[in-house]
Amino acid sequence: MYQIAGHTMGTPEYTVLEALQLFHDIGLNGAEIVVQDDYRSGIPTQCSKEQLDEIKDKAEQLNLRIIALTPYNSRFNDLDETVRRKEEEELSRCIEYASYLRAEYIRIYGGNFAAGDTDPDGKKWKNLVASMRKLGDEAQKHNVKLVIENHFNTMTVSAKDSIALSRKIHHPAVGILYDQANLTFTGQEDYQTAIRLQMEKVYYMHVKDLRFKENNTGFVSSDVSHPKEEERNVVTRIVGEGELDWPGILNMVRENGYDGWLSLEYERRWHPNDIPDASIGMKQSAEYLRSIW
Repeated sequence: MYQIAGHTMGTPEYTVLEALQLFHDIGLNGAEIVVQDDYRSGIPTQCSKEQLDEIKDKAEQLNLRIIALTPYNSRFNDLDETVRRKEEEELSRCIEYASYLRAEYIRIYGGNFAAGDTDPDGKKWKNLVASMRKLGDEAQKHNVKLVIENHFNTMTVSAKDSIALSRKIHHPAVGILYDQANLTFTGQEDYQTAIRLQMEKVYYMHVKDLRFKENNTGFVSSDVSHPKEEERNVVTRIVGEGELDWPGILNMVRENGYDGWLSLEYERRWHPNDIPDASIGMKQSAEYLRSIW
């Protein structure tokens, strides 16, 4: 049955070590950790062995699995080879971190592709496929899997796009990170369609909840990581208090063979006024998920 991880996106007020302690205290099984400079609840992109050892030792002490790392590189489809190679190099370093921490997954953005971007000759798509195959080879050597998220401003904004890319990459160490909330607020597939389309390559799942604003005029975002406040068409909610049918989603993915991790992508980092501290909201979210099964 499912295991639940806390995501350090939800703990901006905590250090990574404090977040791990919190995840343990509220009964979670693991942690997904942001890899980004200048974020209190993340590890830096140039992380020392001493820092990694501190995190690894703390997790082992708490019997908590570090299941995934979340870097913010996205330009794997860039037409500038210098930019693309730099992204690959940074991701290679993250693969080494994941291997050292015994993390099984690394969240990946499916390139950088904002609304209105075009790819008439398919070069960006080809670059993304090439980078993922190359990095997939490296990840496989380290017993790590790259999971490409259903995410706005990428080339995998929809389930249809995600499975098409995954099949094109055709690599055992490269799969899909299923995020129904992202599909929902960007106006993509409902969960029945999304699961049917992409489940064969789903390795990992994010869980969060939302409600559409009354004046919702559709989704727009100028940034790949998160929409600005004035761009938002939804508000973030504790899981179970929003519009997503999590009982239906979990039942359907289980029927389709998924019994892996559920990562609580509690978006307090981006929307602190929407939801309470993780000690309250993430705990309540986990309790709700467990009540389903």
